[in-house]
Amino acid sequence: MSTQSIPSLTSSAEITQLQVIGIRYRRSTLAPGDERSLDAYSDAQVYSAANVPYQIVEPRFPDAQRVEDEPRNLGTLGGKIADVVASARQENKAILMTGGDCCHITGIFGGLQDVHGPQVKVGLVWLDAHGDFNTPNTTLSGMLGGMPVAVCAGLAYPQWREGSHIVSPLPTDRILMVDVRNLDPAEEQLIRATDVAIVSVDPNSSSQESADSELQRAVNTLSSRCDLIYLHIDSDILDESYVPNHGTKEPNGPNMAQVQSIIGTVMATGKVAVLAVVSVYGEGEGREKSVESGIELIRSGLNAWSQYGMG
Repeated sequence: MSTQSIPSLTSSAEITQLQVIGIRYRRSTLAPGDERSLDAYSDAQVYSAANVPYQIVEPRFPDAQRVEDEPRNLGTLGGKIADVVASARQENKAILMTGGDCCHITGIFGGLQDVHGPQVKVGLVWLDAHGDFNTPNTTLSGMLGGMPVAVCAGLAYPQWREGSHIVSPLPTDRILMVDVRNLDPAEEQLIRATDVAIVSVDPNSSSQESADSELQRAVNTLSSRCDLIYLHIDSDILDESYVPNHGTKEPNGPNMAQVQSIIGTVMATGKVAVLAVVSVYGEGEGREKSVESGIELIRSGLNAWSQYGMG
């Protein structure tokens, strides 16, 4: 695919159009009702916070291609997501992925490589209570949802990664994890053996200025190594009180203002090409609070993006 009309990879560009990629799936299975909160977002008109025209596309899994191997299914869906990412990027659109879960990140990297080539230097800023860096050898639960960052890094399930169009695995020195307050022991050992950077968020810290400086340094370092940044937000980075029906909610997390500050710090690089806000549960007891939190995360991201421009 030609890259002639794509914004420069060395300077930020004003956002003039927004491509929303809505994922109605839990892994590769269509989620019931509005479990992924996409209808709630549309009803709230939150995407208009970008103050630019937007289009919503919902990739669909081709059921005729479904197999028993779920990682392969995730690669198939990831490929569909990658197609939308590449098309949007070719049209100079900022890309926002909503709905879905962390399993769907592979399609983002694949799509960026489709349009820019496998040599493109994409950095990942990972806002999540969990690292999702498990492999089949480290996992305690066997959950595929705990593995997508490791898949992108080339450490597990090549059929998932390659189906998602990722040709070059993500180097670990281009991964910045923020919070990840609940890591499996073997997962943490694996992360510490790589060049992944981790910045902790202490919701009770009395030295917020020091914490902000640590984040700023880590973001600056990552930005210096990257052409583009993918800012990924799982809503469970927030304290469990903000996402009471989340399937993997965790206590002792940051509040909304802290997460909004982190978003602003990353967006200020001017290199964010893709933003994702995932795993906001729109069904079940507590859904009103969770959806409210998801809307606020999306609005904050779009407002900051509009201010600083995209990569």
